[in-house]
Amino acid sequence: MIDEFAKEYLHSDLHEIREVMLWKLDGLGEYDIRRPLTSTGTNLLGLVKHLSVWESRYFGEVFDRPYPEPIPRWDDAESRAAETWVTEHETREEIIDRYRRVWDHSDATITALAIDSPGYVPWWPRPHVKLFNVMVHMLTETSRHAGHADILREQLDGATGRAAAYAGRARDAAYWESKCATIERAALAADPDTA
Repeated sequence: MIDEFAKEYLHSDLHEIREVMLWKLDGLGEYDIRRPLTSTGTNLLGLVKHLSVWESRYFGEVFDRPYPEPIPRWDDAESRAAETWVTEHETREEIIDRYRRVWDHSDATITALAIDSPGYVPWWPRPHVKLFNVMVHMLTETSRHAGHADILREQLDGATGRAAAYAGRARDAAYWESKCATIERAALAADPDTA
């Protein structure tokens, strides 16, 4: 009973956070979803591409249910470096469509297997896993990258929230300047070395 509840709960959360990742792209132009927004090159569409590659591995080869489309080998360092950014020849639609196809494949794996079904993750120090481990891992990883996407999107246009239905209320610039000034004063007051 608890196994099915846990599986359903994790799967539901995974569905929700995947949609958050795509919502972070809504309303932005090609340049903004592709450009590097950190010193390491992190970008919104690259995060989606990265998640599609790894989710296809985790719910594919880990459970001997290979994803039906070509993906780079997990141990190919050159390919891994290219999975976090999008070339000018790859379209937004291709990346999003692939991510959705990966979801379908992953969802089929999750539906077909029991939560304690065994899998093998050759790149983990303890490679023998259960579906439960992989579901928690993918939910954690996707949530982690959704957090990155939250910050990147806020930097671009101030949009915040987990989904369109829960988007942060638009505030004017004066509100945010005042809030940041309050936080800055508190930070300065807490550190005697800044005085």
